[in-house]
Amino acid sequence: MKKILCIVLSAVIAMSCAVLFAGCGGESAGEINVFNWGEYFADGSDGTVDVIARFEEETGIKVNVTTFETNEELYNLLSTSNSSYDVVFPSDYMVEKLISEKLVQKLDYSKIPNYNKVIKRFRNMPYDPKGEYSVPYSWNVTGLVYNKTMVKNIPDDWDGLWDESLKGQLLMFNNSRDAYAIAMQQCGITPDTFTKADIDKATEKLKAQKPLLKKYVMDQTFIEMENSQSAMAPYYAGDIYTMMTNNEDLVGVLPKSGSNLFVDSMCIPKSAQNVEGALKFINFMTDPEISAANMDYITYASPVEGAKELIDEDVAGSELVYPPDEYLDKCYTFRNVDEDVYSYMQEQFVKVMS
Repeated sequence: MKKILCIVLSAVIAMSCAVLFAGCGGESAGEINVFNWGEYFADGSDGTVDVIARFEEETGIKVNVTTFETNEELYNLLSTSNSSYDVVFPSDYMVEKLISEKLVQKLDYSKIPNYNKVIKRFRNMPYDPKGEYSVPYSWNVTGLVYNKTMVKNIPDDWDGLWDESLKGQLLMFNNSRDAYAIAMQQCGITPDTFTKADIDKATEKLKAQKPLLKKYVMDQTFIEMENSQSAMAPYYAGDIYTMMTNNEDLVGVLPKSGSNLFVDSMCIPKSAQNVEGALKFINFMTDPEISAANMDYITYASPVEGAKELIDEDVAGSELVYPPDEYLDKCYTFRNVDEDVYSYMQEQFVKVMS
């Protein structure tokens, strides 16, 4: 699948980058330090385009990539250490937090011409309402995955995770923000922002679910579901698509009441040492062909006009990867909440799980 796409993309990328960075290739232009989620760039494996190598070749800028596992890890590093990164990839609510604490800087969009290709839905998002600090990299929604050989009551919404007939076969997010968002929806609360009273209501819902669960998991969801070890789980819809390609008994569901529309963005920290290189990198990653290569690799959706048409047809045609606009209209995006409220949620989640 990716090998065929790669042949087409390689030719197109080569031409587009030659135009975009004419005169830059082969020059020594310093280096940039990039802090991203793990396996979030197409790396040349399995016939994919190695986008980092391509950027280095076309610009002469060396890229040093290190990875993080959670937004909180990213925040802790930027807020408490002397580490210097030039481009970071926070999620929606963390972008807002970084802006509020002046840990990222305003972008010179005149040096990011590909920003004009960003789909309007993903510009001026609530976490960056004036569109001054971030450029979207990828997006997707949360969903449900179930094994059709193990589930009798076919789920169409989040209440499937409270199905008593599946006691001991259900999984739940080991992540307070995602877990509480689902529980809040079950309580009629929109989870973009919330209060301690909202947390209390959702806590009772999670307590009722606890006896039905096999375990709380994150990446282990892949093992559990692909090997038919569990019956149902919530997870990120693009990843559910990947699970389904590895187990034909799995079915993905977009919950009818809506879900979390999450966006990972590119920002430049206040302490960046190579701002010019960072701007070139962000512009490069927002090129439709480069975005297509990355999204085909991670099976999330591109926020860039023209990228979807270059992605593998099966991926682009999946509603799990590209939910329709009418579904997105029912979704919410996480916002930053006060630290005492967020800490309270974390504390309550630990109590629920214990």
